[in-house]
Amino acid sequence: MQNFNFERLLSSRLRRRQVLIGTGALTGFAIANQWSNKVLAQPRFSNYPFSLGVASGEPLPDNVVLWTRLAPDPLNGGGMPPYNVPVQWQIATDEKMRQVVHSGTQVATPEFGHSVHVEVQGLKPARWYWYQFRVGNEVSPIGRTRTAPNPRDRVERFRFAFASCQNWEQGYFAAYKNMAQEDLDLVVHLGDYIYEGAPRANALRPHEGNGEPVTLEEYRNRHAQYKTDPNLQQTHAAFPWLVTWDDHEVDNNWADEIPQDPEQQSRQAFLARRAAAFQAYYEHMPLRDFSKPRGIDMQLYRRLSFGNLVEFNVLDTRQYRSDQPCNDTIEPRCPEALDPNATMTGTEQEQWLFRNLERSGARWNVLAQQVVFTQHDWTAGPETAFNVDAWDGYVAARSRILNFLAQRQPANPVVITGDTHSSWVSDLKADYNNPNSATVGTEFVGTSITSGFGASDRIEKALPDSPWVKYFNGRQRGYVVCDLNHQRWRSDYRLLAPSPETGPTVPNPNAPIISTVSFELPNQGRVERVQ
Repeated sequence: MQNFNFERLLSSRLRRRQVLIGTGALTGFAIANQWSNKVLAQPRFSNYPFSLGVASGEPLPDNVVLWTRLAPDPLNGGGMPPYNVPVQWQIATDEKMRQVVHSGTQVATPEFGHSVHVEVQGLKPARWYWYQFRVGNEVSPIGRTRTAPNPRDRVERFRFAFASCQNWEQGYFAAYKNMAQEDLDLVVHLGDYIYEGAPRANALRPHEGNGEPVTLEEYRNRHAQYKTDPNLQQTHAAFPWLVTWDDHEVDNNWADEIPQDPEQQSRQAFLARRAAAFQAYYEHMPLRDFSKPRGIDMQLYRRLSFGNLVEFNVLDTRQYRSDQPCNDTIEPRCPEALDPNATMTGTEQEQWLFRNLERSGARWNVLAQQVVFTQHDWTAGPETAFNVDAWDGYVAARSRILNFLAQRQPANPVVITGDTHSSWVSDLKADYNNPNSATVGTEFVGTSITSGFGASDRIEKALPDSPWVKYFNGRQRGYVVCDLNHQRWRSDYRLLAPSPETGPTVPNPNAPIISTVSFELPNQGRVERVQ
């Protein structure tokens, strides 16, 4: 399928109504003839209201979430009037939207930024569908999505990509331009979808605004800016997504109700900021109603299955964690890093994870989460240094999971991770103090979309002290494609050109993939590099 031409779509009022898909072009007028005229109002917009594109996510066998947000002035609060606006939607079995199988109207409210989350019911499992929105006389681009197979169905193959860490200021989202061309069933985003930092004047693409976002409107504007990227829009429109957050969606290195700098903002001020960030995140992601924020809380950990082949346990390692130990820096572990009461997930989520793994009948069991799980010593020689914002600062919590994997032996546990702006492949060891202990799983850490990494030399010198690490690369941006069947898991690291230690990491919005590094994990085996 050819990609949507979003640059033309946004360039003029006439071209905004043109959607290029497949081998033909459809105009908004031709498509609009298939829509119902029974709408509650006919609003008019000064600019195209679907400036942030469309998306889908949370695929189940019989339903999927469709998303859009009305934003004719996306970087200034959205530019919508302060009243409800009805938005029509329809979903079809063909890319030209001629075989519509379901349709309806969803009300976009100012309370949620005129975002739209449609949970379409009555779909068939393991099918591709196409969808579109209409408001007034304006129609959205056409998006494509796919439902999950039935839980007990035998699935022969499943392909997904995972990504994280897309700092707008540090480069263009060329990785997504390449990802949109892939043959995928799903995209998994592991956090740092936006960056909350204050704008830098010398950035390649400066953030909008005058400082860090704090209010709901400021977080909306930051999300909207990211959503205007045409490569990101293309990938959202091409596949269903499964998302979770990390820290930069709220505040760097936040932990539960504790900000990065408690001395600079009160607990009350941070909780108000956290609530605003949570709501803006929900408003801009294809999430279900159960993830709608309730005050300062938001349900984000969840499980999705794709037949009998793979099950995803999507974790939230920010909202329930203990405060980071050891002054939250990369240094030798302090005693607090070994605290048996310290938690990354909270007790309830940890027990939920163990129940899921215990009951799973899938061939591959995925922990989709944010921060590096494997132990990594950053310093060569007898001295040590650990990133205590990752699981290395929560040793007892990690040990509980490793012990569970060693004792209960769920089939093929695989951890997929973002956050660290670099690529890693590692064995999960039952005991990192004994490198000869059992290997109980595998971790694939994906590099960033744009965010830089400045410690490659340091890590490379220290790698001999971590013999369970099979691969490290901190110099290239990109994403990971995972290709699964019942015999093996293959992870292909799709990598752009090496980036400098300082300055823009992806200065070319059309940068191609220049290398692919591949690893295979046999069923009940150990991961090895194959390319």
